[in-house]
Amino acid sequence: MNRGSTLFLKIAVFLMGIPVLALCVFGLTWLPNHPLNPDYDHILYPIFIGVYVTVVPFFVALYQAFKLLSYIDKNQAFSELSVKALKNIKYCAMIISGLYLVVLPFVYFLADRDDAPGLIFMGMVPIFASLVIAVFAAVLQRLLQQAIDIKSENDLTV
Repeated sequence: MNRGSTLFLKIAVFLMGIPVLALCVFGLTWLPNHPLNPDYDHILYPIFIGVYVTVVPFFVALYQAFKLLSYIDKNQAFSELSVKALKNIKYCAMIISGLYLVVLPFVYFLADRDDAPGLIFMGMVPIFASLVIAVFAAVLQRLLQQAIDIKSENDLTV
């Protein structure tokens, strides 16, 4: 495979992690110390904790995607290592979806208290986005496993 396309994807994976890291370091540390309304502290802190916890599987998934691109560079795309990386990405996406699902009631309480119903839809976006990624990774994992099985059968028959 062309190294230019995987290099572009590696750069994209790296660039996806930078804003999340910056948000965690600067944004999510500043906002709890300077809330717009101190009456919402008991609702905001579980949301911040949930967002911080979801950063760990997000970066694990980014690392697994980077490893998968490295396997493609080394012509090991059809290997068990690639299947394992896709499986880890799938699990990370499901964990992220589950954690945001746990945080969603607090988002509901905040939206109800602040009279902002659009906030609930914004809280549901990460849940559905990570579910789509999990399903996509599961489909790719199954296809890759079937391709590896077909390849090994063909190697045995020749």
